[in-house]
Amino acid sequence: MDIPTIVGLIVGFGGILGGQALEGGHIGSIIQGAAAVIVFGGTIGAGCVAFPANVIKKSLNLAKRAFVHVDPNYPAVISILVELAGVARRDGVLALEQRLNDIEDPFMKKAIGFVVDGVDANVTRDSLEAEIFKNFEEEVAAGKFWETMGAFSPTIGIIGAVLGLIHVMENLSDPSKLGSGIAVAFVATVYGVGIANLILLPMGKKIIIKSGEEKERKTVIAEGVLSIQEGLNPRILEEKLKSYVGGHLDSEESE
Repeated sequence: MDIPTIVGLIVGFGGILGGQALEGGHIGSIIQGAAAVIVFGGTIGAGCVAFPANVIKKSLNLAKRAFVHVDPNYPAVISILVELAGVARRDGVLALEQRLNDIEDPFMKKAIGFVVDGVDANVTRDSLEAEIFKNFEEEVAAGKFWETMGAFSPTIGIIGAVLGLIHVMENLSDPSKLGSGIAVAFVATVYGVGIANLILLPMGKKIIIKSGEEKERKTVIAEGVLSIQEGLNPRILEEKLKSYVGGHLDSEESE
């Protein structure tokens, strides 16, 4: 679980609802089915129009990334690569084939597979970098889907507000219908701005940030595997990889 995300949602919604309570309001006054249908339905519809199906599917799959903490665990990654470097240097790269089944990370397993199969170093680098870039671009597009939904949402809220005011104007002769129309008008705006700034925009931003972290982790793996292919000394490899992620190692040690 991503603690900052959960704390942020609790503090954000708690602050809004708490402030409303301090002003003498109650939660029932901001529960409007019509406003919810307009804002949520309109925002989802706009997002579906703006993005292709494959990006939407990827976005839904990555939505949980904003709420789940994934530890890159660089010390473990470096330890595995250094161990594999020692095996390759001592017994040759073909000896790494026996260790493939022990490697849980799919990207690392694929990279070591290139080395075992004797793929040219330039081809290995190009293939790994292409996969890293492709995955990163797809995940950034997924994050932008949520950010774009956050950009649409306040505008849809304004549409809901205008529709509510139209309803009010149509029923000026019937005071009993004025309250519901005005409520829809104002609540729709609250929904649109609220879900944009408390959910959609932050989700998109966090997905993009975590995609960058995953790209960095895979880059470290790729550099490590390429160094193994070059026959780099395990001790030197360890120092090399630590220099890539020095700041991350310091933060993990402090925790």
